[in-house]
Amino acid sequence: MSAGAAATAAYVVAALLTVMSLAGLSKHETARSGVAYGIAGMAVALVATVVMVAESVSAGAVALLAVAMVVGGGIGLWRARVVEMTGMPELIALLHSFVGLAAVLVGWNGYLEVEALGPAQTTVAPELLGIHSVEVGIGVFIGAVTFTGSLVAYGKLSGRMKSRPLALPGKNALNLGALVAFAALTVGFTVAPSLGLMIAITAVALALGWHLVASIGGGDMPVVVSMLNSYSGWAAAASGFLLDNTLLIVTGALVGSSGAYLSYVMCQAMNRSFLSVIAGGFGVESGTSAAVEGEHREVTADEVAAMLTDASSVVIVPGYGMAVAQAQYPVADLTRRLVERGVEVRFGIHPVAGRLPGHMNVLLAEAKVPYDIVLEMDEINDDLASTSVVLVIGANDTVNPAAMEDPASPIAGMPVLRVWEAKDVVVFKRSMAVGYAGVQNPLFFRENTSMIFGDARVRVEDIIKAL
Repeated sequence: MSAGAAATAAYVVAALLTVMSLAGLSKHETARSGVAYGIAGMAVALVATVVMVAESVSAGAVALLAVAMVVGGGIGLWRARVVEMTGMPELIALLHSFVGLAAVLVGWNGYLEVEALGPAQTTVAPELLGIHSVEVGIGVFIGAVTFTGSLVAYGKLSGRMKSRPLALPGKNALNLGALVAFAALTVGFTVAPSLGLMIAITAVALALGWHLVASIGGGDMPVVVSMLNSYSGWAAAASGFLLDNTLLIVTGALVGSSGAYLSYVMCQAMNRSFLSVIAGGFGVESGTSAAVEGEHREVTADEVAAMLTDASSVVIVPGYGMAVAQAQYPVADLTRRLVERGVEVRFGIHPVAGRLPGHMNVLLAEAKVPYDIVLEMDEINDDLASTSVVLVIGANDTVNPAAMEDPASPIAGMPVLRVWEAKDVVVFKRSMAVGYAGVQNPLFFRENTSMIFGDARVRVEDIIKAL
């Protein structure tokens, strides 16, 4: 069997492993095997590609490829080992930018090897030159949008940029104008390829990617990360067409379509327009939340322990603050102790709790919290009215009643966990500062709400001691 035939067979295996990976990642119980399938698929694809390339290039080129793989793999292993779970969302956004940049480089390489040389010096058939030019334009466009959009998402998630949406005058017209300009430039490039048009397509796409994500608020950023995952998949598929690589086309399309569907599901759960999110907040005007007046009530760890002792049912609502404090371990310990006392304990997870889809689920699984007591928002919301105590640990926007009661709020219409319906609510926070979306929370001033300030991990440990 030739190296090319072996590589094709390996690509089929890698594609099947990718499908199995996506299937495994759809459930908590099979997530580990899903990750293993994904790793195996990528390993098979890399080895097959190196073997196939080795037949047509020099030994020096193969050595250079091997060095690049070792260096890239080493950096990846290092980052994976040192990154905290709180830093995972921005790391993933940054990795998406690499995929976008790779697609841009592949597109430019395609231009330099074909269009820049002219029909007489390329191996592409004359009747296919137009198709190749379209592939170059679309590949560069998708990659550049993914690249700068992911960098902006990284900036917002890491706190290097403000989470509030950018509201330039006529922002929707700017986005639509960029799309029209891209279409016109691509047509021009297909008819008469030139370096100037390539630069123009790249520049328009880079600017559009930056503006699209900058125009979306921090509250919608988990959906944006999912959408950028989809963009990176389509960028990989576009590169596959340029490189005539079937595996890139198949896996890129799988990642692109699954990412888009996940984004759609999350938009439905958040009562957000799918078109609005992917189009940079199209049609959404920034609101101004009404001022919140009142005084909060502060409690001690001993008082919270007394509430829990008398409680028959407890619901714990985690948020990004729990991740920052690494409080999932004492929270899991507290859960076990309460269950041993005969208290019914469950967790309520908002679809965008944390800054990444499934962020809270991963943290709780890491701390060995049983899957069957970790419920989604729709599964727990109707039970909150009959709950004795709700512990809100590091969550803010996802439990904000302004989403339901204040039409002018920037998060108006977003489904939230109705924790205020419980008999008692205890909110764990470092301070009275607003949440990631920059919106004040009236929950903090309700009569049945108490605040316990400080590091969430330390406060939960204090409650365990008091119990």
